[in-house]
Amino acid sequence: MKKVKLLSTLIAFSVMLAGCASSANPQTPAATNSANSGAAAQSAAKPFLTVAYSEGGTTLDPAEANDLTSDTLVLAAYDQLVTYGIKTENGVNLANTEDIQPMLAESWEVSDDNTVYTFKIRPGVTFQSGNPVDAAAVAYSFERVASSSSGSFLYGMASIKSVTAKDDSTVEITLTAPNHMFLQIISMYTFSIVDQKTVEAQGADYLKTNAAGSGPFTLEKWDPATEAVFTPYEDYWQGAAQLGKVTLKFTKEASNRVLLLDKGDVDMAIEIPPKDVSALESNSNLTVASNASNRILYFAMNSKVEPFNNVKVRQAINYAIPYDELLSGVMYGQASQMKSSVASNTPGFTDAGYVYEHNLDKAKELLKEAGYENGFTFDFTLGSGFDDWEDDAVLIQAELAKIGVTMNINKLARAQFLEQQKTHNLTSYISKWTSFVNDPGYHLGFLMYGSGSSNYNNYQNAEVDKLWEQANAEPDQAKREELYKQAQEIITTEAPWAYLYEYNRIVGMSNKISGYAFYPDEVIRFYPLTKQQ
Repeated sequence: MKKVKLLSTLIAFSVMLAGCASSANPQTPAATNSANSGAAAQSAAKPFLTVAYSEGGTTLDPAEANDLTSDTLVLAAYDQLVTYGIKTENGVNLANTEDIQPMLAESWEVSDDNTVYTFKIRPGVTFQSGNPVDAAAVAYSFERVASSSSGSFLYGMASIKSVTAKDDSTVEITLTAPNHMFLQIISMYTFSIVDQKTVEAQGADYLKTNAAGSGPFTLEKWDPATEAVFTPYEDYWQGAAQLGKVTLKFTKEASNRVLLLDKGDVDMAIEIPPKDVSALESNSNLTVASNASNRILYFAMNSKVEPFNNVKVRQAINYAIPYDELLSGVMYGQASQMKSSVASNTPGFTDAGYVYEHNLDKAKELLKEAGYENGFTFDFTLGSGFDDWEDDAVLIQAELAKIGVTMNINKLARAQFLEQQKTHNLTSYISKWTSFVNDPGYHLGFLMYGSGSSNYNNYQNAEVDKLWEQANAEPDQAKREELYKQAQEIITTEAPWAYLYEYNRIVGMSNKISGYAFYPDEVIRFYPLTKQQ
Protein backbone atom coordinates (compact mmCIF):
# COMPACT_ATOMS: atom_id res chain seq x y z
CA MET A 1 0.00 0.00 0.00
CA LYS A 2 1.42 3.38 -1.03
CA LYS A 3 0.57 6.12 1.42
CA VAL A 4 0.02 9.69 0.31
CA LYS A 5 0.20 12.14 3.19
CA LEU A 6 -0.05 15.77 2.15
CA LEU A 7 -0.49 19.10 3.92
CA SER A 8 -3.33 18.89 6.38
CA THR A 9 -4.06 22.60 6.33
CA LEU A 10 -4.78 24.62 3.22
CA ILE A 11 -3.94 28.30 3.28
CA ALA A 12 -6.30 29.18 0.45
CA PHE A 13 -9.30 27.57 -1.09
CA SER A 14 -7.92 26.43 -4.44
CA VAL A 15 -9.99 23.95 -6.43
CA MET A 16 -10.41 23.47 -9.56
CA LEU A 17 -24.84 39.14 -14.84
CA ALA A 18 -27.02 44.12 -14.10
CA GLY A 19 -29.48 42.54 -16.61
CA CYS A 20 -32.48 44.35 -17.97
CA ALA A 21 -34.74 41.28 -18.05
CA SER A 22 -37.50 40.92 -15.52
CA SER A 23 -37.15 38.25 -12.88
CA ALA A 24 -37.90 35.03 -14.76
CA ASN A 25 -37.15 32.50 -12.04
CA PRO A 26 -36.18 34.09 -8.74
CA GLN A 27 -34.73 31.63 -6.27
CA THR A 28 -33.97 32.61 -2.69
CA PRO A 29 -32.40 29.60 -0.98
CA ALA A 30 -33.53 28.96 2.53
CA ALA A 31 -31.09 29.92 5.27
CA THR A 32 -29.08 26.87 6.26
CA ASN A 33 -27.37 28.11 9.41
CA SER A 34 -28.79 30.52 11.94
CA ALA A 35 -25.35 31.22 13.38
CA ASN A 36 -24.17 32.27 9.94
CA SER A 37 -27.13 34.62 9.48
CA GLY A 38 -26.29 36.11 12.87
CA ALA A 39 -22.86 37.02 11.54
CA ALA A 40 -24.32 39.56 9.10
CA ALA A 41 -22.76 42.48 10.93
CA GLN A 42 -19.33 40.85 10.77
CA SER A 43 -19.72 40.27 7.02
CA ALA A 44 -20.86 43.85 6.45
CA ALA A 45 -17.55 45.13 7.78
CA LYS A 46 -15.67 43.33 5.02
CA PRO A 47 -15.33 44.60 1.44
CA PHE A 48 -18.03 43.61 -1.06
CA LEU A 49 -17.26 42.21 -4.51
CA THR A 50 -19.46 42.64 -7.60
CA VAL A 51 -18.82 40.65 -10.77
CA ALA A 52 -20.53 40.98 -14.17
CA TYR A 53 -21.45 37.64 -15.78
CA SER A 54 -23.14 37.04 -19.11
CA GLU A 55 -25.65 34.36 -18.08
CA GLY A 56 -27.53 33.44 -14.94
CA GLY A 57 -26.92 29.71 -14.76
CA THR A 58 -29.33 26.80 -14.90
CA THR A 59 -28.90 24.71 -11.74
CA LEU A 60 -27.23 24.60 -8.33
CA ASP A 61 -26.90 20.81 -8.44
CA PRO A 62 -23.19 19.90 -8.61
CA ALA A 63 -23.87 16.63 -10.42
CA GLU A 64 -25.83 18.39 -13.18
CA ALA A 65 -24.07 21.75 -13.53
CA ASN A 66 -22.39 22.17 -16.91
CA ASP A 67 -22.35 25.89 -17.70
CA LEU A 68 -19.87 28.48 -16.47
CA THR A 69 -22.23 30.32 -14.12
CA SER A 70 -23.73 27.18 -12.58
CA ASP A 71 -20.21 25.84 -12.06
CA THR A 72 -19.22 29.11 -10.37
CA LEU A 73 -22.20 28.97 -8.01
CA VAL A 74 -21.35 25.39 -7.07
CA LEU A 75 -17.68 26.05 -6.32
CA ALA A 76 -18.58 28.96 -4.06
CA ALA A 77 -20.89 26.84 -1.91
CA TYR A 78 -19.24 23.40 -1.94
CA ASP A 79 -15.97 21.61 -1.19
CA GLN A 80 -14.49 18.52 -2.83
CA LEU A 81 -12.38 15.67 -1.47
CA VAL A 82 -9.22 17.02 -3.11
CA THR A 83 -8.23 20.12 -5.01
CA TYR A 84 -5.53 21.58 -7.25
CA GLY A 85 -2.40 23.38 -6.14
CA ILE A 86 -1.34 26.79 -7.42
CA LYS A 87 1.80 27.64 -9.36
CA THR A 88 3.18 30.96 -10.58
CA GLU A 89 4.47 31.37 -14.12
CA ASN A 90 5.73 34.71 -15.40
CA GLY A 91 4.06 36.44 -12.48
CA VAL A 92 0.68 34.81 -13.15
CA ASN A 93 -1.06 32.50 -10.67
CA LEU A 94 -2.26 29.32 -12.35
CA ALA A 95 -3.89 26.13 -11.12
CA ASN A 96 -1.47 23.21 -11.20
CA THR A 97 -3.76 20.31 -12.06
CA GLU A 98 -0.92 17.81 -11.62
CA ASP A 99 -0.47 18.89 -7.98
CA ILE A 100 -3.34 17.33 -6.06
CA GLN A 101 -3.83 18.79 -2.58
CA PRO A 102 -6.03 17.72 0.34
CA MET A 103 -9.40 19.36 0.87
CA LEU A 104 -12.15 17.50 2.73
CA ALA A 105 -9.86 14.46 2.57
CA GLU A 106 -6.86 15.21 4.76
CA SER A 107 -4.89 12.22 3.43
CA TRP A 108 -5.23 9.09 1.31
CA GLU A 109 -3.56 5.79 0.57
CA VAL A 110 -3.28 4.02 -2.78
CA SER A 111 -3.04 0.27 -3.26
CA ASP A 112 0.03 -1.16 -4.97
CA ASP A 113 -1.96 -1.86 -8.14
CA ASN A 114 -3.36 1.73 -8.18
CA THR A 115 -6.99 0.57 -8.15
CA VAL A 116 -8.03 1.26 -4.53
CA TYR A 117 -7.92 4.72 -2.94
CA THR A 118 -8.63 5.04 0.78
CA PHE A 119 -9.44 8.58 1.90
CA LYS A 120 -9.49 9.86 5.48
CA ILE A 121 -12.08 12.62 5.96
CA ARG A 122 -10.90 15.74 7.77
CA PRO A 123 -12.35 15.67 11.34
CA GLY A 124 -14.64 18.35 12.70
CA VAL A 125 -15.86 19.76 9.37
CA THR A 126 -19.58 20.50 9.10
CA PHE A 127 -21.93 21.40 6.31
CA GLN A 128 -23.55 24.81 6.49
CA SER A 129 -26.58 23.08 8.05
CA GLY A 130 -24.45 21.94 10.97
CA ASN A 131 -24.52 18.30 9.86
CA PRO A 132 -21.09 16.60 9.92
CA VAL A 133 -19.14 15.97 6.71
CA ASP A 134 -18.66 12.22 6.90
CA ALA A 135 -17.90 9.21 4.72
CA ALA A 136 -21.59 8.47 4.15
CA ALA A 137 -22.07 11.93 2.61
CA VAL A 138 -19.11 11.32 0.31
CA ALA A 139 -20.47 7.98 -0.88
CA TYR A 140 -23.91 9.54 -1.37
CA SER A 141 -22.44 12.43 -3.41
CA PHE A 142 -20.54 10.08 -5.71
CA GLU A 143 -23.63 7.91 -6.20
CA ARG A 144 -25.52 11.01 -7.35
CA VAL A 145 -22.85 11.67 -9.97
CA ALA A 146 -22.98 8.08 -11.19
CA SER A 147 -26.74 8.35 -11.83
CA SER A 148 -26.78 11.92 -13.17
CA SER A 149 -27.40 12.86 -16.79
CA SER A 150 -24.50 15.31 -16.87
CA GLY A 151 -21.81 13.83 -14.63
CA SER A 152 -22.16 10.10 -15.29
CA PHE A 153 -19.75 10.14 -18.24
CA LEU A 154 -17.11 11.71 -15.97
CA TYR A 155 -17.77 8.99 -13.39
CA GLY A 156 -17.00 6.41 -16.06
CA MET A 157 -14.00 8.34 -17.36
CA ALA A 158 -12.55 8.25 -13.83
CA SER A 159 -12.94 4.41 -13.90
CA ILE A 160 -14.86 4.39 -10.62
CA LYS A 161 -16.27 0.96 -9.78
CA SER A 162 -17.53 1.49 -6.24
CA VAL A 163 -17.48 4.01 -3.38
CA THR A 164 -17.82 2.61 0.14
CA ALA A 165 -18.01 4.30 3.53
CA LYS A 166 -15.84 2.01 5.67
CA ASP A 167 -16.56 4.03 8.81
CA ASP A 168 -17.55 7.62 9.57
CA SER A 169 -14.17 9.01 8.52
CA THR A 170 -12.97 6.53 5.89
CA VAL A 171 -14.02 6.24 2.25
CA GLU A 172 -12.75 3.52 -0.07
CA ILE A 173 -12.99 4.12 -3.81
CA THR A 174 -12.27 1.14 -6.06
CA LEU A 175 -11.47 1.61 -9.74
CA THR A 176 -12.10 -0.80 -12.59
CA ALA A 177 -8.49 -0.23 -13.69
CA PRO A 178 -5.63 2.15 -12.89
CA ASN A 179 -6.49 5.65 -14.06
CA HIS A 180 -3.97 8.49 -14.07
CA MET A 181 -6.78 11.09 -14.30
CA PHE A 182 -8.76 9.85 -11.29
CA LEU A 183 -7.60 12.44 -8.75
CA GLN A 184 -7.78 15.27 -11.29
CA ILE A 185 -11.36 14.35 -12.20
CA ILE A 186 -12.66 14.10 -8.63
CA SER A 187 -11.20 17.57 -7.97
CA MET A 188 -13.88 18.98 -10.28
CA TYR A 189 -17.03 20.75 -9.08
CA THR A 190 -19.09 17.76 -10.32
CA PHE A 191 -17.76 15.71 -7.40
CA SER A 192 -18.65 18.28 -4.73
CA ILE A 193 -19.65 16.74 -1.43
CA VAL A 194 -23.34 17.18 -0.70
CA ASP A 195 -25.14 17.27 2.65
CA GLN A 196 -27.03 13.98 2.38
CA LYS A 197 -29.27 14.53 5.41
CA THR A 198 -30.48 17.92 4.21
CA VAL A 199 -31.18 16.72 0.67
CA GLU A 200 -33.04 13.63 1.79
CA ALA A 201 -35.12 15.71 4.19
CA GLN A 202 -35.98 18.34 1.57
CA GLY A 203 -36.63 16.12 -1.45
CA ALA A 204 -35.09 15.15 -4.77
CA ASP A 205 -35.41 18.54 -6.47
CA TYR A 206 -33.95 20.55 -3.59
CA LEU A 207 -30.48 20.91 -5.09
CA LYS A 208 -31.73 22.45 -8.31
CA THR A 209 -32.40 25.74 -6.55
CA ASN A 210 -30.64 25.39 -3.18
CA ALA A 211 -27.11 24.70 -2.00
CA ALA A 212 -26.26 22.06 0.61
CA GLY A 213 -22.51 22.21 0.90
CA SER A 214 -19.65 22.88 3.29
CA GLY A 215 -18.04 25.59 1.15
CA PRO A 216 -16.87 29.10 2.01
CA PHE A 217 -20.01 30.96 0.92
CA THR A 218 -23.71 30.71 1.67
CA LEU A 219 -25.99 31.43 -1.26
CA GLU A 220 -28.55 34.02 -0.14
CA LYS A 221 -30.21 34.67 -3.49
CA TRP A 222 -30.21 33.28 -7.01
CA ASP A 223 -32.33 34.88 -9.71
CA PRO A 224 -31.05 33.72 -13.13
CA ALA A 225 -32.51 36.84 -14.75
CA THR A 226 -30.74 39.37 -12.52
CA GLU A 227 -28.23 38.32 -9.89
CA ALA A 228 -26.85 35.85 -7.39
CA VAL A 229 -25.70 36.91 -3.91
CA PHE A 230 -23.28 35.09 -1.60
CA THR A 231 -22.26 35.85 1.96
CA PRO A 232 -19.37 34.19 3.78
CA TYR A 233 -19.97 31.10 5.87
CA GLU A 234 -18.35 32.39 9.06
CA ASP A 235 -17.75 28.88 10.48
CA TYR A 236 -15.96 27.66 7.36
CA TRP A 237 -13.26 25.15 8.31
CA GLN A 238 -10.48 27.07 6.56
CA GLY A 239 -11.56 30.36 8.10
CA ALA A 240 -14.16 32.83 6.91
CA ALA A 241 -13.68 34.48 3.52
CA GLN A 242 -12.15 37.96 3.47
CA LEU A 243 -15.03 39.28 1.36
CA GLY A 244 -18.24 40.34 3.08
CA LYS A 245 -20.52 39.71 0.11
CA VAL A 246 -20.16 38.54 -3.49
CA THR A 247 -22.77 39.64 -6.03
CA LEU A 248 -22.92 38.24 -9.55
CA LYS A 249 -24.71 40.66 -11.89
CA PHE A 250 -26.10 38.85 -14.92
CA THR A 251 -25.50 41.18 -17.86
CA LYS A 252 -26.08 39.55 -21.22
CA GLU A 253 -24.65 42.24 -23.50
CA ALA A 254 -20.87 42.23 -23.56
CA SER A 255 -20.77 45.98 -24.24
CA ASN A 256 -22.68 46.58 -21.00
CA ARG A 257 -20.25 44.43 -19.00
CA VAL A 258 -17.36 46.40 -20.45
CA LEU A 259 -19.06 49.71 -19.62
CA LEU A 260 -19.84 48.66 -16.04
CA LEU A 261 -16.21 47.64 -15.50
CA ASP A 262 -14.76 50.72 -17.14
CA LYS A 263 -16.92 53.02 -14.99
CA GLY A 264 -16.10 51.14 -11.80
CA ASP A 265 -19.69 49.97 -11.24
CA VAL A 266 -18.46 46.37 -10.95
CA ASP A 267 -15.17 45.06 -9.60
CA MET A 268 -14.71 42.28 -12.14
CA ALA A 269 -16.17 41.25 -15.51
CA ILE A 270 -15.79 38.08 -17.55
CA GLU A 271 -16.13 37.30 -21.24
CA ILE A 272 -14.61 40.58 -22.36
CA PRO A 273 -14.70 40.95 -26.18
CA PRO A 274 -11.18 40.93 -27.69
CA LYS A 275 -11.85 44.24 -29.43
CA ASP A 276 -12.33 45.96 -26.04
CA VAL A 277 -9.16 44.72 -24.34
CA SER A 278 -6.88 47.55 -25.44
CA ALA A 279 -9.35 50.23 -24.31
CA LEU A 280 -9.72 48.62 -20.88
CA GLU A 281 -5.96 48.28 -20.55
CA SER A 282 -5.71 52.07 -20.94
CA ASN A 283 -7.77 52.50 -17.75
CA SER A 284 -5.17 52.85 -14.99
CA ASN A 285 -7.65 51.58 -12.39
CA LEU A 286 -8.01 48.21 -14.10
CA THR A 287 -6.03 45.05 -14.78
CA VAL A 288 -6.94 42.81 -17.70
CA ALA A 289 -5.86 39.19 -17.21
CA SER A 290 -5.55 37.50 -20.59
CA ASN A 291 -4.42 33.90 -20.14
CA ALA A 292 -3.84 31.19 -22.73
CA SER A 293 -6.63 28.71 -22.04
CA ASN A 294 -7.75 25.18 -22.90
CA ARG A 295 -10.75 26.63 -24.75
CA ILE A 296 -10.59 25.78 -28.44
CA LEU A 297 -12.75 26.68 -31.45
CA TYR A 298 -13.11 24.26 -34.32
CA PHE A 299 -15.01 23.83 -37.58
CA ALA A 300 -16.57 20.37 -37.35
CA MET A 301 -17.45 18.25 -40.39
CA ASN A 302 -19.75 15.26 -40.04
CA SER A 303 -17.71 12.23 -41.05
CA LYS A 304 -20.87 10.24 -41.90
CA VAL A 305 -22.35 12.81 -44.30
CA GLU A 306 -21.29 13.35 -47.91
CA PRO A 307 -19.00 14.92 -48.96
CA PHE A 308 -17.35 15.10 -45.53
CA ASN A 309 -17.04 11.32 -45.39
CA ASN A 310 -14.13 11.88 -47.81
CA VAL A 311 -10.88 12.73 -46.01
CA LYS A 312 -9.56 14.76 -48.97
CA VAL A 313 -12.62 17.02 -48.84
CA ARG A 314 -12.04 17.63 -45.14
CA GLN A 315 -8.38 18.38 -45.80
CA ALA A 316 -9.36 20.79 -48.59
CA ILE A 317 -11.54 22.73 -46.14
CA ASN A 318 -8.55 23.01 -43.83
CA TYR A 319 -6.50 24.61 -46.60
CA ALA A 320 -9.28 27.13 -47.29
CA ILE A 321 -9.43 28.57 -43.75
CA PRO A 322 -8.06 32.18 -43.59
CA TYR A 323 -6.18 31.58 -40.33
CA ASP A 324 -4.35 34.91 -40.05
CA GLU A 325 -7.51 36.87 -40.77
CA LEU A 326 -9.36 35.04 -38.00
CA LEU A 327 -6.63 35.69 -35.44
CA SER A 328 -6.08 39.36 -36.25
CA GLY A 329 -9.34 40.62 -37.75
CA VAL A 330 -11.75 38.70 -35.52
CA MET A 331 -9.80 38.00 -32.32
CA TYR A 332 -7.55 41.09 -32.22
CA GLY A 333 -4.59 38.97 -31.16
CA GLN A 334 -6.44 37.52 -28.14
CA ALA A 335 -6.14 33.94 -29.47
CA SER A 336 -3.51 31.67 -30.97
CA GLN A 337 -3.65 29.31 -33.92
CA MET A 338 -4.83 25.80 -33.13
CA LYS A 339 -2.66 23.03 -34.58
CA SER A 340 -4.00 19.88 -32.94
CA SER A 341 -7.24 18.51 -31.59
CA VAL A 342 -5.65 19.11 -28.16
CA ALA A 343 -4.86 22.60 -26.83
CA SER A 344 -1.19 23.54 -27.03
CA ASN A 345 -0.77 24.11 -23.27
CA THR A 346 -1.86 20.54 -22.50
CA PRO A 347 0.85 18.06 -21.43
CA GLY A 348 1.38 15.64 -24.33
CA PHE A 349 0.37 18.13 -27.03
CA THR A 350 1.90 17.69 -30.49
CA ASP A 351 1.38 19.45 -33.80
CA ALA A 352 2.72 16.42 -35.69
CA GLY A 353 0.73 15.95 -38.87
CA TYR A 354 -0.26 19.60 -39.06
CA VAL A 355 0.55 20.76 -42.58
CA TYR A 356 -2.35 23.12 -43.23
CA GLU A 357 -2.06 26.74 -44.25
CA HIS A 358 -4.26 29.16 -46.16
CA ASN A 359 -3.63 27.77 -49.64
CA LEU A 360 -6.57 27.83 -52.03
CA ASP A 361 -4.61 26.17 -54.83
CA LYS A 362 -3.91 23.19 -52.58
CA ALA A 363 -7.58 23.13 -51.56
CA LYS A 364 -8.67 23.01 -55.22
CA GLU A 365 -6.19 20.21 -55.93
CA LEU A 366 -7.57 18.09 -53.10
CA LEU A 367 -11.16 18.70 -54.19
CA LYS A 368 -10.27 17.54 -57.70
CA GLU A 369 -8.66 14.38 -56.30
CA ALA A 370 -11.78 13.76 -54.25
CA GLY A 371 -14.03 14.03 -57.29
CA TYR A 372 -15.39 17.50 -56.54
CA GLU A 373 -13.53 19.56 -59.14
CA ASN A 374 -16.61 21.74 -59.61
CA GLY A 375 -17.13 22.16 -55.90
CA PHE A 376 -20.26 21.35 -53.90
CA THR A 377 -22.89 22.89 -51.64
CA PHE A 378 -23.34 22.11 -47.96
CA ASP A 379 -25.26 23.29 -44.90
CA PHE A 380 -23.50 24.97 -42.01
CA THR A 381 -25.28 25.51 -38.67
CA LEU A 382 -24.34 28.62 -36.72
CA GLY A 383 -25.29 28.82 -33.06
CA SER A 384 -26.02 32.30 -31.74
CA GLY A 385 -24.43 34.08 -28.80
CA PHE A 386 -20.83 34.54 -29.93
CA ASP A 387 -19.87 37.40 -32.23
CA ASP A 388 -16.62 35.77 -33.28
CA TRP A 389 -18.43 32.64 -34.51
CA GLU A 390 -20.53 34.69 -36.89
CA ASP A 391 -17.54 36.69 -38.13
CA ASP A 392 -15.56 33.48 -38.61
CA ALA A 393 -18.39 31.83 -40.54
CA VAL A 394 -18.72 34.75 -42.95
CA LEU A 395 -14.97 34.84 -43.63
CA ILE A 396 -14.80 31.07 -44.17
CA GLN A 397 -17.86 31.19 -46.42
CA ALA A 398 -16.16 33.81 -48.61
CA GLU A 399 -12.96 31.76 -48.95
CA LEU A 400 -14.84 28.57 -49.81
CA ALA A 401 -16.72 30.41 -52.55
CA LYS A 402 -13.35 31.07 -54.21
CA ILE A 403 -12.87 27.30 -54.69
CA GLY A 404 -16.41 26.66 -55.87
CA VAL A 405 -17.82 25.50 -52.54
CA THR A 406 -21.11 27.03 -51.40
CA MET A 407 -21.61 27.15 -47.63
CA ASN A 408 -25.23 27.82 -46.65
CA ILE A 409 -25.25 29.41 -43.19
CA ASN A 410 -28.29 28.45 -41.12
CA LYS A 411 -28.58 30.38 -37.86
CA LEU A 412 -30.05 28.85 -34.71
CA ALA A 413 -30.62 30.18 -31.21
CA ARG A 414 -28.04 28.87 -28.77
CA ALA A 415 -30.38 26.44 -27.01
CA GLN A 416 -31.64 25.01 -30.30
CA PHE A 417 -28.11 24.68 -31.62
CA LEU A 418 -27.03 22.67 -28.57
CA GLU A 419 -30.01 20.37 -28.95
CA GLN A 420 -29.34 19.87 -32.67
CA GLN A 421 -25.67 19.23 -32.02
CA LYS A 422 -26.55 16.36 -29.69
CA THR A 423 -28.45 14.58 -32.48
CA HIS A 424 -25.14 13.96 -34.33
CA ASN A 425 -26.93 14.95 -37.55
CA LEU A 426 -25.54 18.43 -38.26
CA THR A 427 -23.54 18.51 -41.49
CA SER A 428 -21.09 21.12 -40.23
CA TYR A 429 -20.85 23.67 -37.46
CA ILE A 430 -18.49 25.76 -35.35
CA SER A 431 -18.19 24.87 -31.68
CA LYS A 432 -15.94 25.52 -28.72
CA TRP A 433 -14.71 23.22 -26.00
CA THR A 434 -12.90 23.72 -22.71
CA SER A 435 -11.11 20.78 -21.09
CA PHE A 436 -11.52 21.17 -17.35
CA VAL A 437 -8.88 18.50 -16.74
CA ASN A 438 -5.66 19.50 -18.46
CA ASP A 439 -4.92 16.08 -19.94
CA PRO A 440 -5.20 14.67 -23.49
CA GLY A 441 -7.10 11.65 -22.19
CA TYR A 442 -9.90 13.82 -20.85
CA HIS A 443 -10.01 15.96 -23.98
CA LEU A 444 -9.87 13.19 -26.58
CA GLY A 445 -12.12 10.94 -24.51
CA PHE A 446 -14.98 13.37 -24.85
CA LEU A 447 -14.40 14.61 -28.39
CA MET A 448 -12.52 12.09 -30.53
CA TYR A 449 -12.99 8.69 -28.91
CA GLY A 450 -15.52 6.73 -30.98
CA SER A 451 -18.11 6.57 -28.19
CA GLY A 452 -17.17 9.89 -26.58
CA SER A 453 -20.21 11.72 -25.22
CA SER A 454 -19.36 14.92 -27.14
CA ASN A 455 -18.19 13.33 -30.40
CA TYR A 456 -21.07 15.00 -32.23
CA ASN A 457 -19.50 14.94 -35.71
CA ASN A 458 -19.19 11.13 -35.67
CA TYR A 459 -15.44 10.77 -36.00
CA GLN A 460 -14.51 7.08 -35.90
CA ASN A 461 -11.01 5.61 -36.06
CA ALA A 462 -10.25 2.22 -34.53
CA GLU A 463 -6.56 3.02 -34.13
CA VAL A 464 -7.30 6.27 -32.29
CA ASP A 465 -9.69 4.42 -29.97
CA LYS A 466 -7.06 1.77 -29.26
CA LEU A 467 -4.36 4.36 -28.55
CA TRP A 468 -6.69 6.23 -26.19
CA GLU A 469 -7.57 3.05 -24.30
CA GLN A 470 -3.92 2.03 -24.02
CA ALA A 471 -2.91 5.50 -22.81
CA ASN A 472 -5.70 5.59 -20.24
CA ALA A 473 -4.31 2.47 -18.57
CA GLU A 474 -0.61 3.37 -18.95
CA PRO A 475 0.95 4.46 -15.60
CA ASP A 476 4.17 5.82 -17.14
CA GLN A 477 3.59 9.45 -18.13
CA ALA A 478 6.19 9.53 -20.93
CA LYS A 479 4.77 6.38 -22.55
CA ARG A 480 1.24 7.68 -22.08
CA GLU A 481 2.01 10.98 -23.75
CA GLU A 482 3.61 9.21 -26.69
CA LEU A 483 0.41 7.25 -27.24
CA TYR A 484 -1.63 10.45 -27.10
CA LYS A 485 0.73 12.07 -29.60
CA GLN A 486 0.24 9.21 -32.04
CA ALA A 487 -3.52 9.64 -31.73
CA GLN A 488 -3.28 13.40 -32.31
CA GLU A 489 -1.23 12.93 -35.47
CA ILE A 490 -3.79 10.53 -36.92
CA ILE A 491 -6.65 12.88 -36.08
CA THR A 492 -4.90 15.92 -37.55
CA THR A 493 -4.15 14.06 -40.78
CA GLU A 494 -7.72 12.77 -41.09
CA ALA A 495 -9.06 16.28 -40.40
CA PRO A 496 -12.51 15.72 -38.88
CA TRP A 497 -12.19 19.35 -37.79
CA ALA A 498 -10.66 22.42 -39.33
CA TYR A 499 -8.68 23.89 -36.44
CA LEU A 500 -9.51 27.57 -35.89
CA TYR A 501 -7.97 28.97 -32.70
CA GLU A 502 -7.30 28.69 -28.99
CA TYR A 503 -8.95 31.45 -26.98
CA ASN A 504 -7.35 33.57 -24.33
CA ARG A 505 -9.42 33.69 -21.14
CA ILE A 506 -10.03 37.40 -20.56
CA VAL A 507 -11.05 38.72 -17.13
CA GLY A 508 -11.09 42.42 -16.31
CA MET A 509 -10.76 43.52 -12.70
CA SER A 510 -10.18 46.48 -10.46
CA ASN A 511 -6.62 47.01 -9.25
CA LYS A 512 -8.02 46.69 -5.74
CA ILE A 513 -8.54 42.95 -6.31
CA SER A 514 -5.83 40.45 -5.46
CA GLY A 515 -5.67 36.66 -5.19
CA TYR A 516 -7.02 35.85 -8.65
CA ALA A 517 -5.78 32.58 -10.20
CA PHE A 518 -6.57 31.08 -13.59
CA TYR A 519 -8.04 27.56 -13.71
CA PRO A 520 -8.55 25.33 -16.78
CA ASP A 521 -12.31 25.29 -16.14
CA GLU A 522 -12.22 29.13 -16.26
CA VAL A 523 -14.27 29.38 -13.06
CA ILE A 524 -13.35 32.20 -10.68
CA ARG A 525 -12.72 31.01 -7.12
CA PHE A 526 -13.92 33.78 -4.80
CA TYR A 527 -12.53 32.43 -1.53
CA PRO A 528 -8.87 33.42 -2.19
CA LEU A 529 -9.84 36.92 -3.38
CA THR A 530 -9.27 40.05 -1.34
CA LYS A 531 -10.23 43.64 -2.05
CA GLN A 532 -8.76 46.84 -0.72
CA GLN A 533 -11.33 49.02 1.04
